[in-house]
Amino acid sequence: MVVHGVHVERVYDVVRARGNSEEGRTSPRGRLFLVDRLWPRGVSRASLEGVEWLREAAPSSELRSWFGHDPERFAGFAERYRAELDARPEAVEPVLAAARRGPVTLLYAARDTEHNHALVLRDHVEERLSEDAGSG
Repeated sequence: MVVHGVHVERVYDVVRARGNSEEGRTSPRGRLFLVDRLWPRGVSRASLEGVEWLREAAPSSELRSWFGHDPERFAGFAERYRAELDARPEAVEPVLAAARRGPVTLLYAARDTEHNHALVLRDHVEERLSEDAGSG
């Protein structure tokens, strides 16, 4: 039986844990995807070896600018981002394909752990997986 799960972690926490194996922190689960449009500041490409970068799964630059990481705009941001994801389902297909086989972890760089696009993307992917299970 394949255990599905879509997890979300800050990329900086993952890089720090990879660099310090004695930290006692568990590794991110399953296949790793960086889901930011821009490469995270201060993170070398080597430190994310094996991580697939899905720029196109991130919110558009216009939507990101409109949101401005303002928690009061998060509900509107989430609604608009879901519309973007619905308009380009191919951008999320690599995550869906991997999640059908096992756990995946979405990596993001935002400081706010409660109001960010990776959470919206996680929910979107989980809903798509549930729809797949319901139709099969």
